[in-house]
Amino acid sequence: MREKETSNWKFIVELVALFVVVFAATAGLMTFVLSKDQVSGPSMEPGLMDKDRLFSLRHKQIKRNEIVVLYAPDKVSDKFLQQNGATDADISQHNGKLYFNGKVVPLKDHELYIKRVIGMPGDTVSSKNDKLYVNGKQQAEPYLKKSFINKELQQYATIYGQNVSDMKFTNDFDLKTQASTHRSTVPKGSYFVMGDNRYVSHDGRAFGFIKKQNIQSVVVLRYWPLNKFKIY
Repeated sequence: MREKETSNWKFIVELVALFVVVFAATAGLMTFVLSKDQVSGPSMEPGLMDKDRLFSLRHKQIKRNEIVVLYAPDKVSDKFLQQNGATDADISQHNGKLYFNGKVVPLKDHELYIKRVIGMPGDTVSSKNDKLYVNGKQQAEPYLKKSFINKELQQYATIYGQNVSDMKFTNDFDLKTQASTHRSTVPKGSYFVMGDNRYVSHDGRAFGFIKKQNIQSVVVLRYWPLNKFKIY
């Protein structure tokens, strides 16, 4: 009887130990290797829709046209504001950092944005007549769907009482003349990002270049909804 009780206890201890190891390994994986993220808003439509769920890889080499999850350079998280009884008006910006009560807000407390890398360090980027140019060469943008663009422009033309033929999906801009960037090339150690839904996206055109340390991870998989499962 005693041998059976000892055996049962041994099994329980081994089971608990296995659980601890698996839990620790999973926690480590999600902290240092993978990130589980959810799309919020329409800025990456039509490729990524609101509430799509993603896995992204930390510390992956960043390449042009990859989708990245980044710490917003211009907004702290709603959770941070609630915990500190603050509003956006209490947050200040200086040299690419956010401050609250004179102290730097850690990146982990920033809002997370999901955008596409358009400009790499040293690149020039511009758009004219809805055509994107990187280093003076027109870029293919297969992630932009003509049917979606036409539908979006028609929708906003109706809302704002404009002629759709006078509207552009991507506003004309050049890094050198853009107020948020105001230099001809993407700085070393930084990137220029944009949302695919150019007409509504809040991106590098508004907040400028993104430093490498602000990029949390690179999207590698959409796992939800299941019928849109995709490896990037």
